[in-house]
Amino acid sequence: MRYISSPDFHRDGAERIGILLVNSGTPASPEPADVRKFLAGLLGDPRVVELPRPLWLPILYGFILPFRPRRSARKYRKIWSQSGAPLLALSQHLRTELIGTLAQRMLAPLSIELAMLYGGNPTVPQALARLRESGAQRILVVPLFPQYCGATTGAVYDRVNAELRRWRWLPELRYVAEYHDYPGYIDALRATVTQQWETQGKTQHLLMSFHGIPERYFHKGDPYFCKCQKTARLLADELLLKDHEWSVSFQSRFGRTAWVEPYTAASLSEHGRRGVRRVDIVCPGFVADCLETLEEIGIEGRKIFLEAGGSELHLLPCLNERASWIDALAAIARQHLGGWLEADRARPLEIPPQDPS
Repeated sequence: MRYISSPDFHRDGAERIGILLVNSGTPASPEPADVRKFLAGLLGDPRVVELPRPLWLPILYGFILPFRPRRSARKYRKIWSQSGAPLLALSQHLRTELIGTLAQRMLAPLSIELAMLYGGNPTVPQALARLRESGAQRILVVPLFPQYCGATTGAVYDRVNAELRRWRWLPELRYVAEYHDYPGYIDALRATVTQQWETQGKTQHLLMSFHGIPERYFHKGDPYFCKCQKTARLLADELLLKDHEWSVSFQSRFGRTAWVEPYTAASLSEHGRRGVRRVDIVCPGFVADCLETLEEIGIEGRKIFLEAGGSELHLLPCLNERASWIDALAAIARQHLGGWLEADRARPLEIPPQDPS
C-alpha cells in the first residue's frame, strides 16, 4: 500500500487540534441519478443493512435502486431550497457557529471540518484530508447522532478508521460515542418545545419521534432503542409532562421486516381517531432538519393525522443553529478534549500518595 504523507511538520510551537463533525448525508441534487448514488451508499453499508452481501446486493441493485430513486427524488424536491439540501446547509451553519463559539473559549489552534457519510460532498476522506493539511495532530470525531446506534455512530467509526488506514502519520484520535442524556442537549430540546408553546399554546400531546431500526438489531444488543427512551424521559421530566401528555414513536421504516415500535405513522393515526385535536412532534434524534423531518413528518405525517380526524399537527424544528445547542455541542467537545489543550498539558501530573500498608 502507498500511504498518504502528511504535510511538513508545523514548527510554530503549538499543536493543532482537529474536530470532525459527521452527519448522515444527502443527495447532491434531487435528481434520480444523484438520489440513486446516495441510496447505493446508504443501503450498501453493512452497518445499515446487516444481511450477507451475496444475498443483499442483488436485491439492492436488481429491485430497489432501479425504482426507489425516482420516488425518493420527488420527496426531496418538496424540501429542496436555494441553499440545496436542508441537512447539508444546516450542518454547514452548525459548523460555522461552532467554530466561532470554540474560538472564544479555547486558546488553542483549532480546525473544524464537516463530513457526510453518504451522498454528496464533503466526504469523510475529504474532510480528514483538510484536517491533515491544516496540521491537526489530534482529531476528535463528533458524530451528529445523539443516541448511539451501530447503523449511524458505528458507521462513522468504520468510515474514519478505513480512511486512516491509508495515512502514514496517524493522529491521536478520539470519538464522542453519544450525548443522549447530556444536560445541555436536553436543555436545548426543552427550549425548542417551550418556545413553540409560548407562541402557539401548549399541545394536547407531544410525540417524540426517533428514526427507527430493525427490531432484530435491538435483540442483538444495539442500545439505540434504550437511549431514545432515556432521552424522551429526560425531556418529558424537564417539561413537567404527565404520562398521558407525551409518547415515543419510531419513523422511517424500510422493508417488510419488523422494526422497533410503535411506528410514528400508526401513532399519528391512532391519536387522530381517539379525538386528539392537536399533536406537536419533536424529533430529538435529528439535530438538523432533513427529509425525514420536513417531508416524512411535516407533509406525510400531517396528512395521516388530519385524515384520521385530527385538526392540527405542529412539527417543531430540529436543534439546527439554536444557540443553546451550539453551547452544548461546544461543551461536549471541550469535555472530550481534556488533556489535549495546552492549559491541561501544562499542569503537573498529580500522583496520588500510596497507602503505606
